[in-house]
Order: sequence, then structure tokens, then C-alpha cells
Amino acid sequence: MRTILFLLLSAFASHALAGADDLPELGDASQSALSPAQERGVGESIMRQIRALPGFVDDAEVTDYLNDVGYRLVSVSTDARQDFSFFALMDNSVNAFALPGGFIGVHSALLLTSQSESEFAAVLSHEVAHVTQRHIARMIAAQQRQGLASMAAIAIAILAARSNPQAAAGAIAAAQAQALSERLAFTRANEREADRIGVQILEKAGFDPHAMPVFLDRLQKATKVLESGAPTYLRTHPVTFERIADVQNRTFGLAYKQVPDSIEFQLVRAKLRSRQKDPREAVVFFDDLIGERKFSNEVAAQYGLVEALRLAKMERRLPAELEKLRKIAPRHPMLTTAEARTLLALGRKQEALEVLKAGMKEFPTHRALIYDYAEQLIASKRAEEANVVIENRMQKDPNDGRLYELQAKAYSELGKAMLKHRSLAEAYLAAGNLPLAIEQLKLALKNNDGDFYTVSSIEARIRELSAIAAKP
Repeated sequence: MRTILFLLLSAFASHALAGADDLPELGDASQSALSPAQERGVGESIMRQIRALPGFVDDAEVTDYLNDVGYRLVSVSTDARQDFSFFALMDNSVNAFALPGGFIGVHSALLLTSQSESEFAAVLSHEVAHVTQRHIARMIAAQQRQGLASMAAIAIAILAARSNPQAAAGAIAAAQAQALSERLAFTRANEREADRIGVQILEKAGFDPHAMPVFLDRLQKATKVLESGAPTYLRTHPVTFERIADVQNRTFGLAYKQVPDSIEFQLVRAKLRSRQKDPREAVVFFDDLIGERKFSNEVAAQYGLVEALRLAKMERRLPAELEKLRKIAPRHPMLTTAEARTLLALGRKQEALEVLKAGMKEFPTHRALIYDYAEQLIASKRAEEANVVIENRMQKDPNDGRLYELQAKAYSELGKAMLKHRSLAEAYLAAGNLPLAIEQLKLALKNNDGDFYTVSSIEARIRELSAIAAKP
């Protein structure tokens, strides 16, 4: 079943594509219809709505993996002139998509369907190329007014999806019925260009470029056996025999590369698998995988079983399965966080805190470890220590909203109301909610537990954010 998000994105692209045969060439002055800054702003606006959807994967380890692979690809692209952000959605359809402004979404089923990391990277490289070639902006340039109206429809439909998916689908149908009439998300010319550049990016980044035609060919063949018709990726990224042949021709002269999958690829897939199904179904899946030894990576399979058991709250089996994981696992931050979370589920809080502390020394930049360690320090009435951990990380990433949320918790434990509201303001700002950020700053000033410097800095921040909010 297609997600509401897919409907929104395909509606946006399809509507903007009316008359797409006359798309401007790269560098054409008509691109000024949507500047890169405006494009980023549109993307951020849509992302605020996407983050509120139930399927949004708010997991630091999954997100960091996607961005690690994504920026490995972006770093070798000669056309990348903007920031990129990669994120995941829990969805059973095989799909990935690009939003205005460099935001690239990945469905969990895409990672689970990819038979190698190079195949997954092939899809990401294709989406990166859509962004670097500004295909979405060019669509909007083709029909500016209709494209902007479509973006408004997207926002309305996403809001409706929060409470009533059927109403969201209805909103799309009503707003864009004519535009949706048998239109595809990208033209064949767009797809050829994204394939051509994607293959180049894939090879330069050290992945196997032959993975792209292999993945496309397997997806197309799958349409013959799927009752529901083509996978979502084929509906939003039209695949023809000619397109596959074209990609095969582009990779024909390139040497095959034996590129081993990273342990992160295997662990992230196992983590998503443990969440893709009902937790108890996931336990059965991993039990069968391990029992029949059908896994491609034993550590990832055992990790997935431990994650599924924890989510299913099957505590009786957890100690034995955790011990099995410890015996075969290499030192890795994702395995450290899994161990600590399992110990917490078993009520062994002090032991979990020690695991996190040791992990911080070994992997000091791993976001999930930092979050979990700070959280447990606060829970252990050690909020001052938590603040030190949080502030150290903030020096490297001052826009991390989760850090500000944790800092607000720490200040609340310490009874510092003014600082708590100031931190909450920055958390809201990081999420793109300017009005709530200003409101929190005003609430901060209603408390009298801050010094003159703190009060002055909050007043200055209110003036700064209010000026931004007043801009048209």
C-alpha cells in the first residue's frame, strides 16, 4: 500500500510536470523562478510536516548511516553546491525520493530489498543527481504558478494525514486530479540524466557501478510476480528496457569491483527489520534466520534478534541472547548502544551506565551514545555531569535539537527554569518552529532565577528571532 507521503510527493512532481517537455536546459535563466535558497526553504517547510508523520524514523544511528553514505556520494559530485540531508521512513514500499533543497528520503524497504550496499548506494546516487541537476526546480520553472500551488496542497494534505489518511488522499485528489492523470514523477530525460551522473558518482565514491543496472533489472522483473503491480520506485522513477540497457551500456566498460558491505549497512538493516514487523514477528524472523544459518552476517542477525526481543519485551530470553552477541561482536558503537539499552530493559541501570561511559571513551562522537549517556546521567540525578557531556557535543553541532531537549531536561532536574525554557526554545528552533521558540524565550523571562547576562542574552535572542519572523 502506498504511503500518504508517496502520494504527496508524486502529486507534487506530477503537477509540476504539466508541459515538462519544454523544461529549460541547465543554466537557463528560467531557473531563477526558484533560487537555491528558496528551494531549501521549501524543503525545510515540507520536512517540518514529514517529521510529524508516524513513519518518520527518528533514530540517530539510522540517520547518521544514511548521511555517511549520502555524503560519501555527494563529496565526489562536481555539481554539489548545497547542503544535503538524508532521512528514513518506515514503509513497506521500495522507494526513495528527492525533495527541494537537498532533502532525500529513503523507505526502509529499500534498504531491506537492496542485496548489497552498492545497490543501495546506486539508488542514493541517482537521487543525489536529481538534486544536483535541480530537476525539481526545473519542473517548477516550467509551470511556476502551478508548482507553487501544488506545494500548498502538499502541506494541507500532510496536515490532514495526521488525523485522517483518507482525508489526505481526498485533499490530493481534489487539488490535483487533473495533474495526476497518468503523469510520472520524472520525465525520461530527467531519469537518463540522473542515471548517467549517478553512475559517475557511484564509481568515484568507490562503490560497484554495475549495481545500478542489476538493481533496476531485478525490480522490473519483480513486477511480473507482484500482485499489486510495479514497486513504488518504478512508479515514481519510470523504468523501461531502454533505460536499463542505457545504464548497462554506461557501465559496460567499467571494471567490476568486489566491494564488501560495511558492518553499518548490515546493522542498520537488522535494526530496521526489527521495527518493520510486529516485534514478535521480527523475533520469529531472526530465530529462523539464525537457526537455519541463512544470514549474510551473523553479528547483524544476532543484533537484530536482541533488538527484536527488547522491543517485544521478551525479557526472559534477553540475557542469554545478549551474551551470545557479546561473544561474537566486534567493538562497534551500535553494538554498545544495543547492549546498554538491553541492560536498561532488564533493570540493570548501573551496569548500563558503565557500558555507556566506556563507550563514550571509545566512540566519543557517536550521537546515539551521547544521547543515551546524557539521558542516563540525568536519570541518575547527575544532571551537572550530563550538561558537560551535552555542551561538549554542542560545540561541534550547535544546531542539534535533541541536545537542547536533553539540556532542558538537565536544567529542569537542577531547578533552573529560565535556562530550561531557553534550551527548549533552541530545540523548537532546530525543528523549524519559530513561533514556539519565541514563546519559550518569553516564558524564560517570566522566571527570576537567571543572572543579568542570561536575561540580556534571552532578550537579544527574542529580538533576533522576532525580526526573522517579521520578514515576508
